[in-house]
Amino acid sequence: MWPWEHALVGYLAYSLCCHAFHRESPGGLEAFAVVVASVLPDLIDKPLAWEFGVFESGYALGHSIFVAVPLAIVVGSLARAWGRSRAGLAFGLGYLLHLPADVVDGYVRGGYLEFGIVLWPVAPVETPPTAAPAGFLSEFSRLFAGYREQLLAGELSTYLWLQFGIVVLTALLWLYDGAPVARECLAGGKRTLVSLGSSIRGLRERRER
Repeated sequence: MWPWEHALVGYLAYSLCCHAFHRESPGGLEAFAVVVASVLPDLIDKPLAWEFGVFESGYALGHSIFVAVPLAIVVGSLARAWGRSRAGLAFGLGYLLHLPADVVDGYVRGGYLEFGIVLWPVAPVETPPTAAPAGFLSEFSRLFAGYREQLLAGELSTYLWLQFGIVVLTALLWLYDGAPVARECLAGGKRTLVSLGSSIRGLRERRER
């Protein structure tokens, strides 16, 4: 799955959980945590594999169930100690959903289940040997070119229509939730402007005295 697809699925799942169990929308910190966590495995593995050649494929340390579960527990425990339990839950949910989403995505696209992508280092994904890493931007551009061709071809598969449906549903839910993160950023910007305006008025008043 593409990173933005993981982010959409992560936010959608967490928001629905909030409405089901807490009867309220996610807060800004929780929304930020679930989105960042949902793309974090790719942010770890893809650059290390494609740019630096640390791993043979883009499915390694960050995608490993043996890393994901302890990491979710540690972050959740720290968040609870700091009084941010729900942010810790959001992080864990977003990160852990990334793994099965990639397995299911591989099955839908290729017709096979590749569990090795979440079992590093016990069963790492095997790839043909290469002389050197292709580079993060080069590899991303190559993969995205195929994705773009599918979109421009005009004949969208059922899977792509499902993706568009998730985009629309998640966008509507995010707006219904009050646009968390954007809402906090706007509120913070407003407070900054008000504070700045007050400071400027105070300086003017002192000069006039």
